[in-house]
Amino acid sequence: MQSRAHTYYGSLDAEALASLDSMEGLDVPIVVTRAVPGKGKPVRPSIWPGYAAALLIAAAAYLVHYLPFVPFRIAGEFGVRRPVSPAIIAILLGVVARNALRLPHVILEGCKGIVRKVIPVTIVLTGFSLNLTSLEKVGVPALVIILTCIGVATGSAYWFGRMLKLWKRTALLIGAGTAICGNSAIVAVAPLIDATDEDLMLSMSTINLLGLPLMFLFPLAGAMLGLGDQAFGVWAGTSIHAVPQVVAAAFAFSPGAGSIATLVKLVRVALLAPFTFVLAIAYARRKRTDGVQVHYSRLVPPFFWGFVAAALMNTLGLIPALEFHPVWQASRSFSVSTADVLADAGSFLLTLAMAAMGLEVDVHFLARVGGRALLTGVVSCLALCAASLALIRLML
Repeated sequence: MQSRAHTYYGSLDAEALASLDSMEGLDVPIVVTRAVPGKGKPVRPSIWPGYAAALLIAAAAYLVHYLPFVPFRIAGEFGVRRPVSPAIIAILLGVVARNALRLPHVILEGCKGIVRKVIPVTIVLTGFSLNLTSLEKVGVPALVIILTCIGVATGSAYWFGRMLKLWKRTALLIGAGTAICGNSAIVAVAPLIDATDEDLMLSMSTINLLGLPLMFLFPLAGAMLGLGDQAFGVWAGTSIHAVPQVVAAAFAFSPGAGSIATLVKLVRVALLAPFTFVLAIAYARRKRTDGVQVHYSRLVPPFFWGFVAAALMNTLGLIPALEFHPVWQASRSFSVSTADVLADAGSFLLTLAMAAMGLEVDVHFLARVGGRALLTGVVSCLALCAASLALIRLML
């Protein structure tokens, strides 16, 4: 049986295959063990060095995230925004650390399981930041544009990725990240379609590379196209990947466009739950037609229902706020939003997972196969922007 690298990207020599030791899903038996006197079974290396390295990278990412200058800090009439998320910074720092430093092998081994263990918890916690009532606050034309654009982004990424002979799951993840909300959509969809670490790494690298240029180019493009506040707000909200990037680009255009874009983007994010459910059903049916026995009762993993439950609890206002009355200041009190605390915890865990993923990336592997993923992302992004703009001209 051929490995996926061999099937789609040509034969790799032994040295190249050895460089893929941090990737899962290849048919290359790379096992690190150490013998224990008197026992026949090997003992796996400790995972804690990997967690410690990822935690260090995540902490550094937050320090960079809070740097007091552009592009990390953008001050405007409506406050300060930080469009470059810690998760993006973490994966970049992890890649640099992995490829610029001679890290001990035990660290790289320890990073392998972090993503799969942390991401399910991250998905559930993300639900506490969603309010599903935003769906009813946008008009029917805007909702039609959003739904159409989701289909265009997902379909174009999958179709063009297959033309380039990109891995099916990678193409689908790029489509999900482009269609909904970048990294969050990718990590939510990946377990449902049996995606490997290579799929995650390639799709996230693509989405993160494309998101930042869009943030800076959109205000200029909107002015050149002569778009009004409503049109630009819907265009930015349906086309740019991440929430902070949408907010930064739209408010740079105008305050009115910023408010509309934020609402439209939040509707896209709220559609993550039905999007993943539909995608999971479609993927299961595809497997069934291929002769694979599928149990629909086991199709959706428990963390998906946790994500939906968290979103419903936040929408219905069932998450209480914590109020504190310090004994040393009896006349003063303060409250803390539990939903915000849980959402921030999810953001930190996502940053931790991205740091671990960055530490798994071998740039030689990325250079060899990443071009097709990046080209797929570019085509999907351009198709999404063009479809959104055409529908806005037609319907708004």
